[in-house]
Amino acid sequence: MQKIPYASTVGSLMYAQVCTRLDIAYIVGVLGRYLSNSGMNHWKTTKRVMRYLKRTKYYMLTYKRSDQLEIIGYSDLDFAGCLDSLRSTSSYIFMLIGGAVSWCNAKKILTTSSTMVTKFVACYEASNHGIRLRNFVTGLQIVEGIERPLKLYCDNKSAVLYSNNNKSSTKSKHINIKFLVVKEMVQNG
Repeated sequence: MQKIPYASTVGSLMYAQVCTRLDIAYIVGVLGRYLSNSGMNHWKTTKRVMRYLKRTKYYMLTYKRSDQLEIIGYSDLDFAGCLDSLRSTSSYIFMLIGGAVSWCNAKKILTTSSTMVTKFVACYEASNHGIRLRNFVTGLQIVEGIERPLKLYCDNKSAVLYSNNNKSSTKSKHINIKFLVVKEMVQNG
């Protein structure tokens, strides 16, 4: 593996993923975890990603003109998806006028014991980013601003129900106060 340019190839993939190719964000994040201890399977996977990029080189992000701006976010998380550390990987993407403008895929350092709490924390992080993004777009003063509330979709019914519920329960006492911002934003939305 010393003669194989694994680290530089993964670095090139990271550059592509950050700039335009959000579709490879997850696999690039996984490959990046093995920079110091890579094996032949990692190199084969890296080559497979490169072949995928070659086949899809004409795929692109597209944007259209509109006077009505609305930011829509999607948040997801794989609960304890990393087989090595049992950590979760959180992802979110924000769309503006149908085109992706911001995305993130990161392994979490927080360990939780339930999928609801983990997804709720992922929604908190995504909502913070969404609010910063909305403020940034409004600050550009290209249009009047974004008047609609931020939409953030989550695929966990328990986290959505907890966000919409204005009551607290004993099962949710362990959720940190800062994560209750999501609940407040949903209710005041």
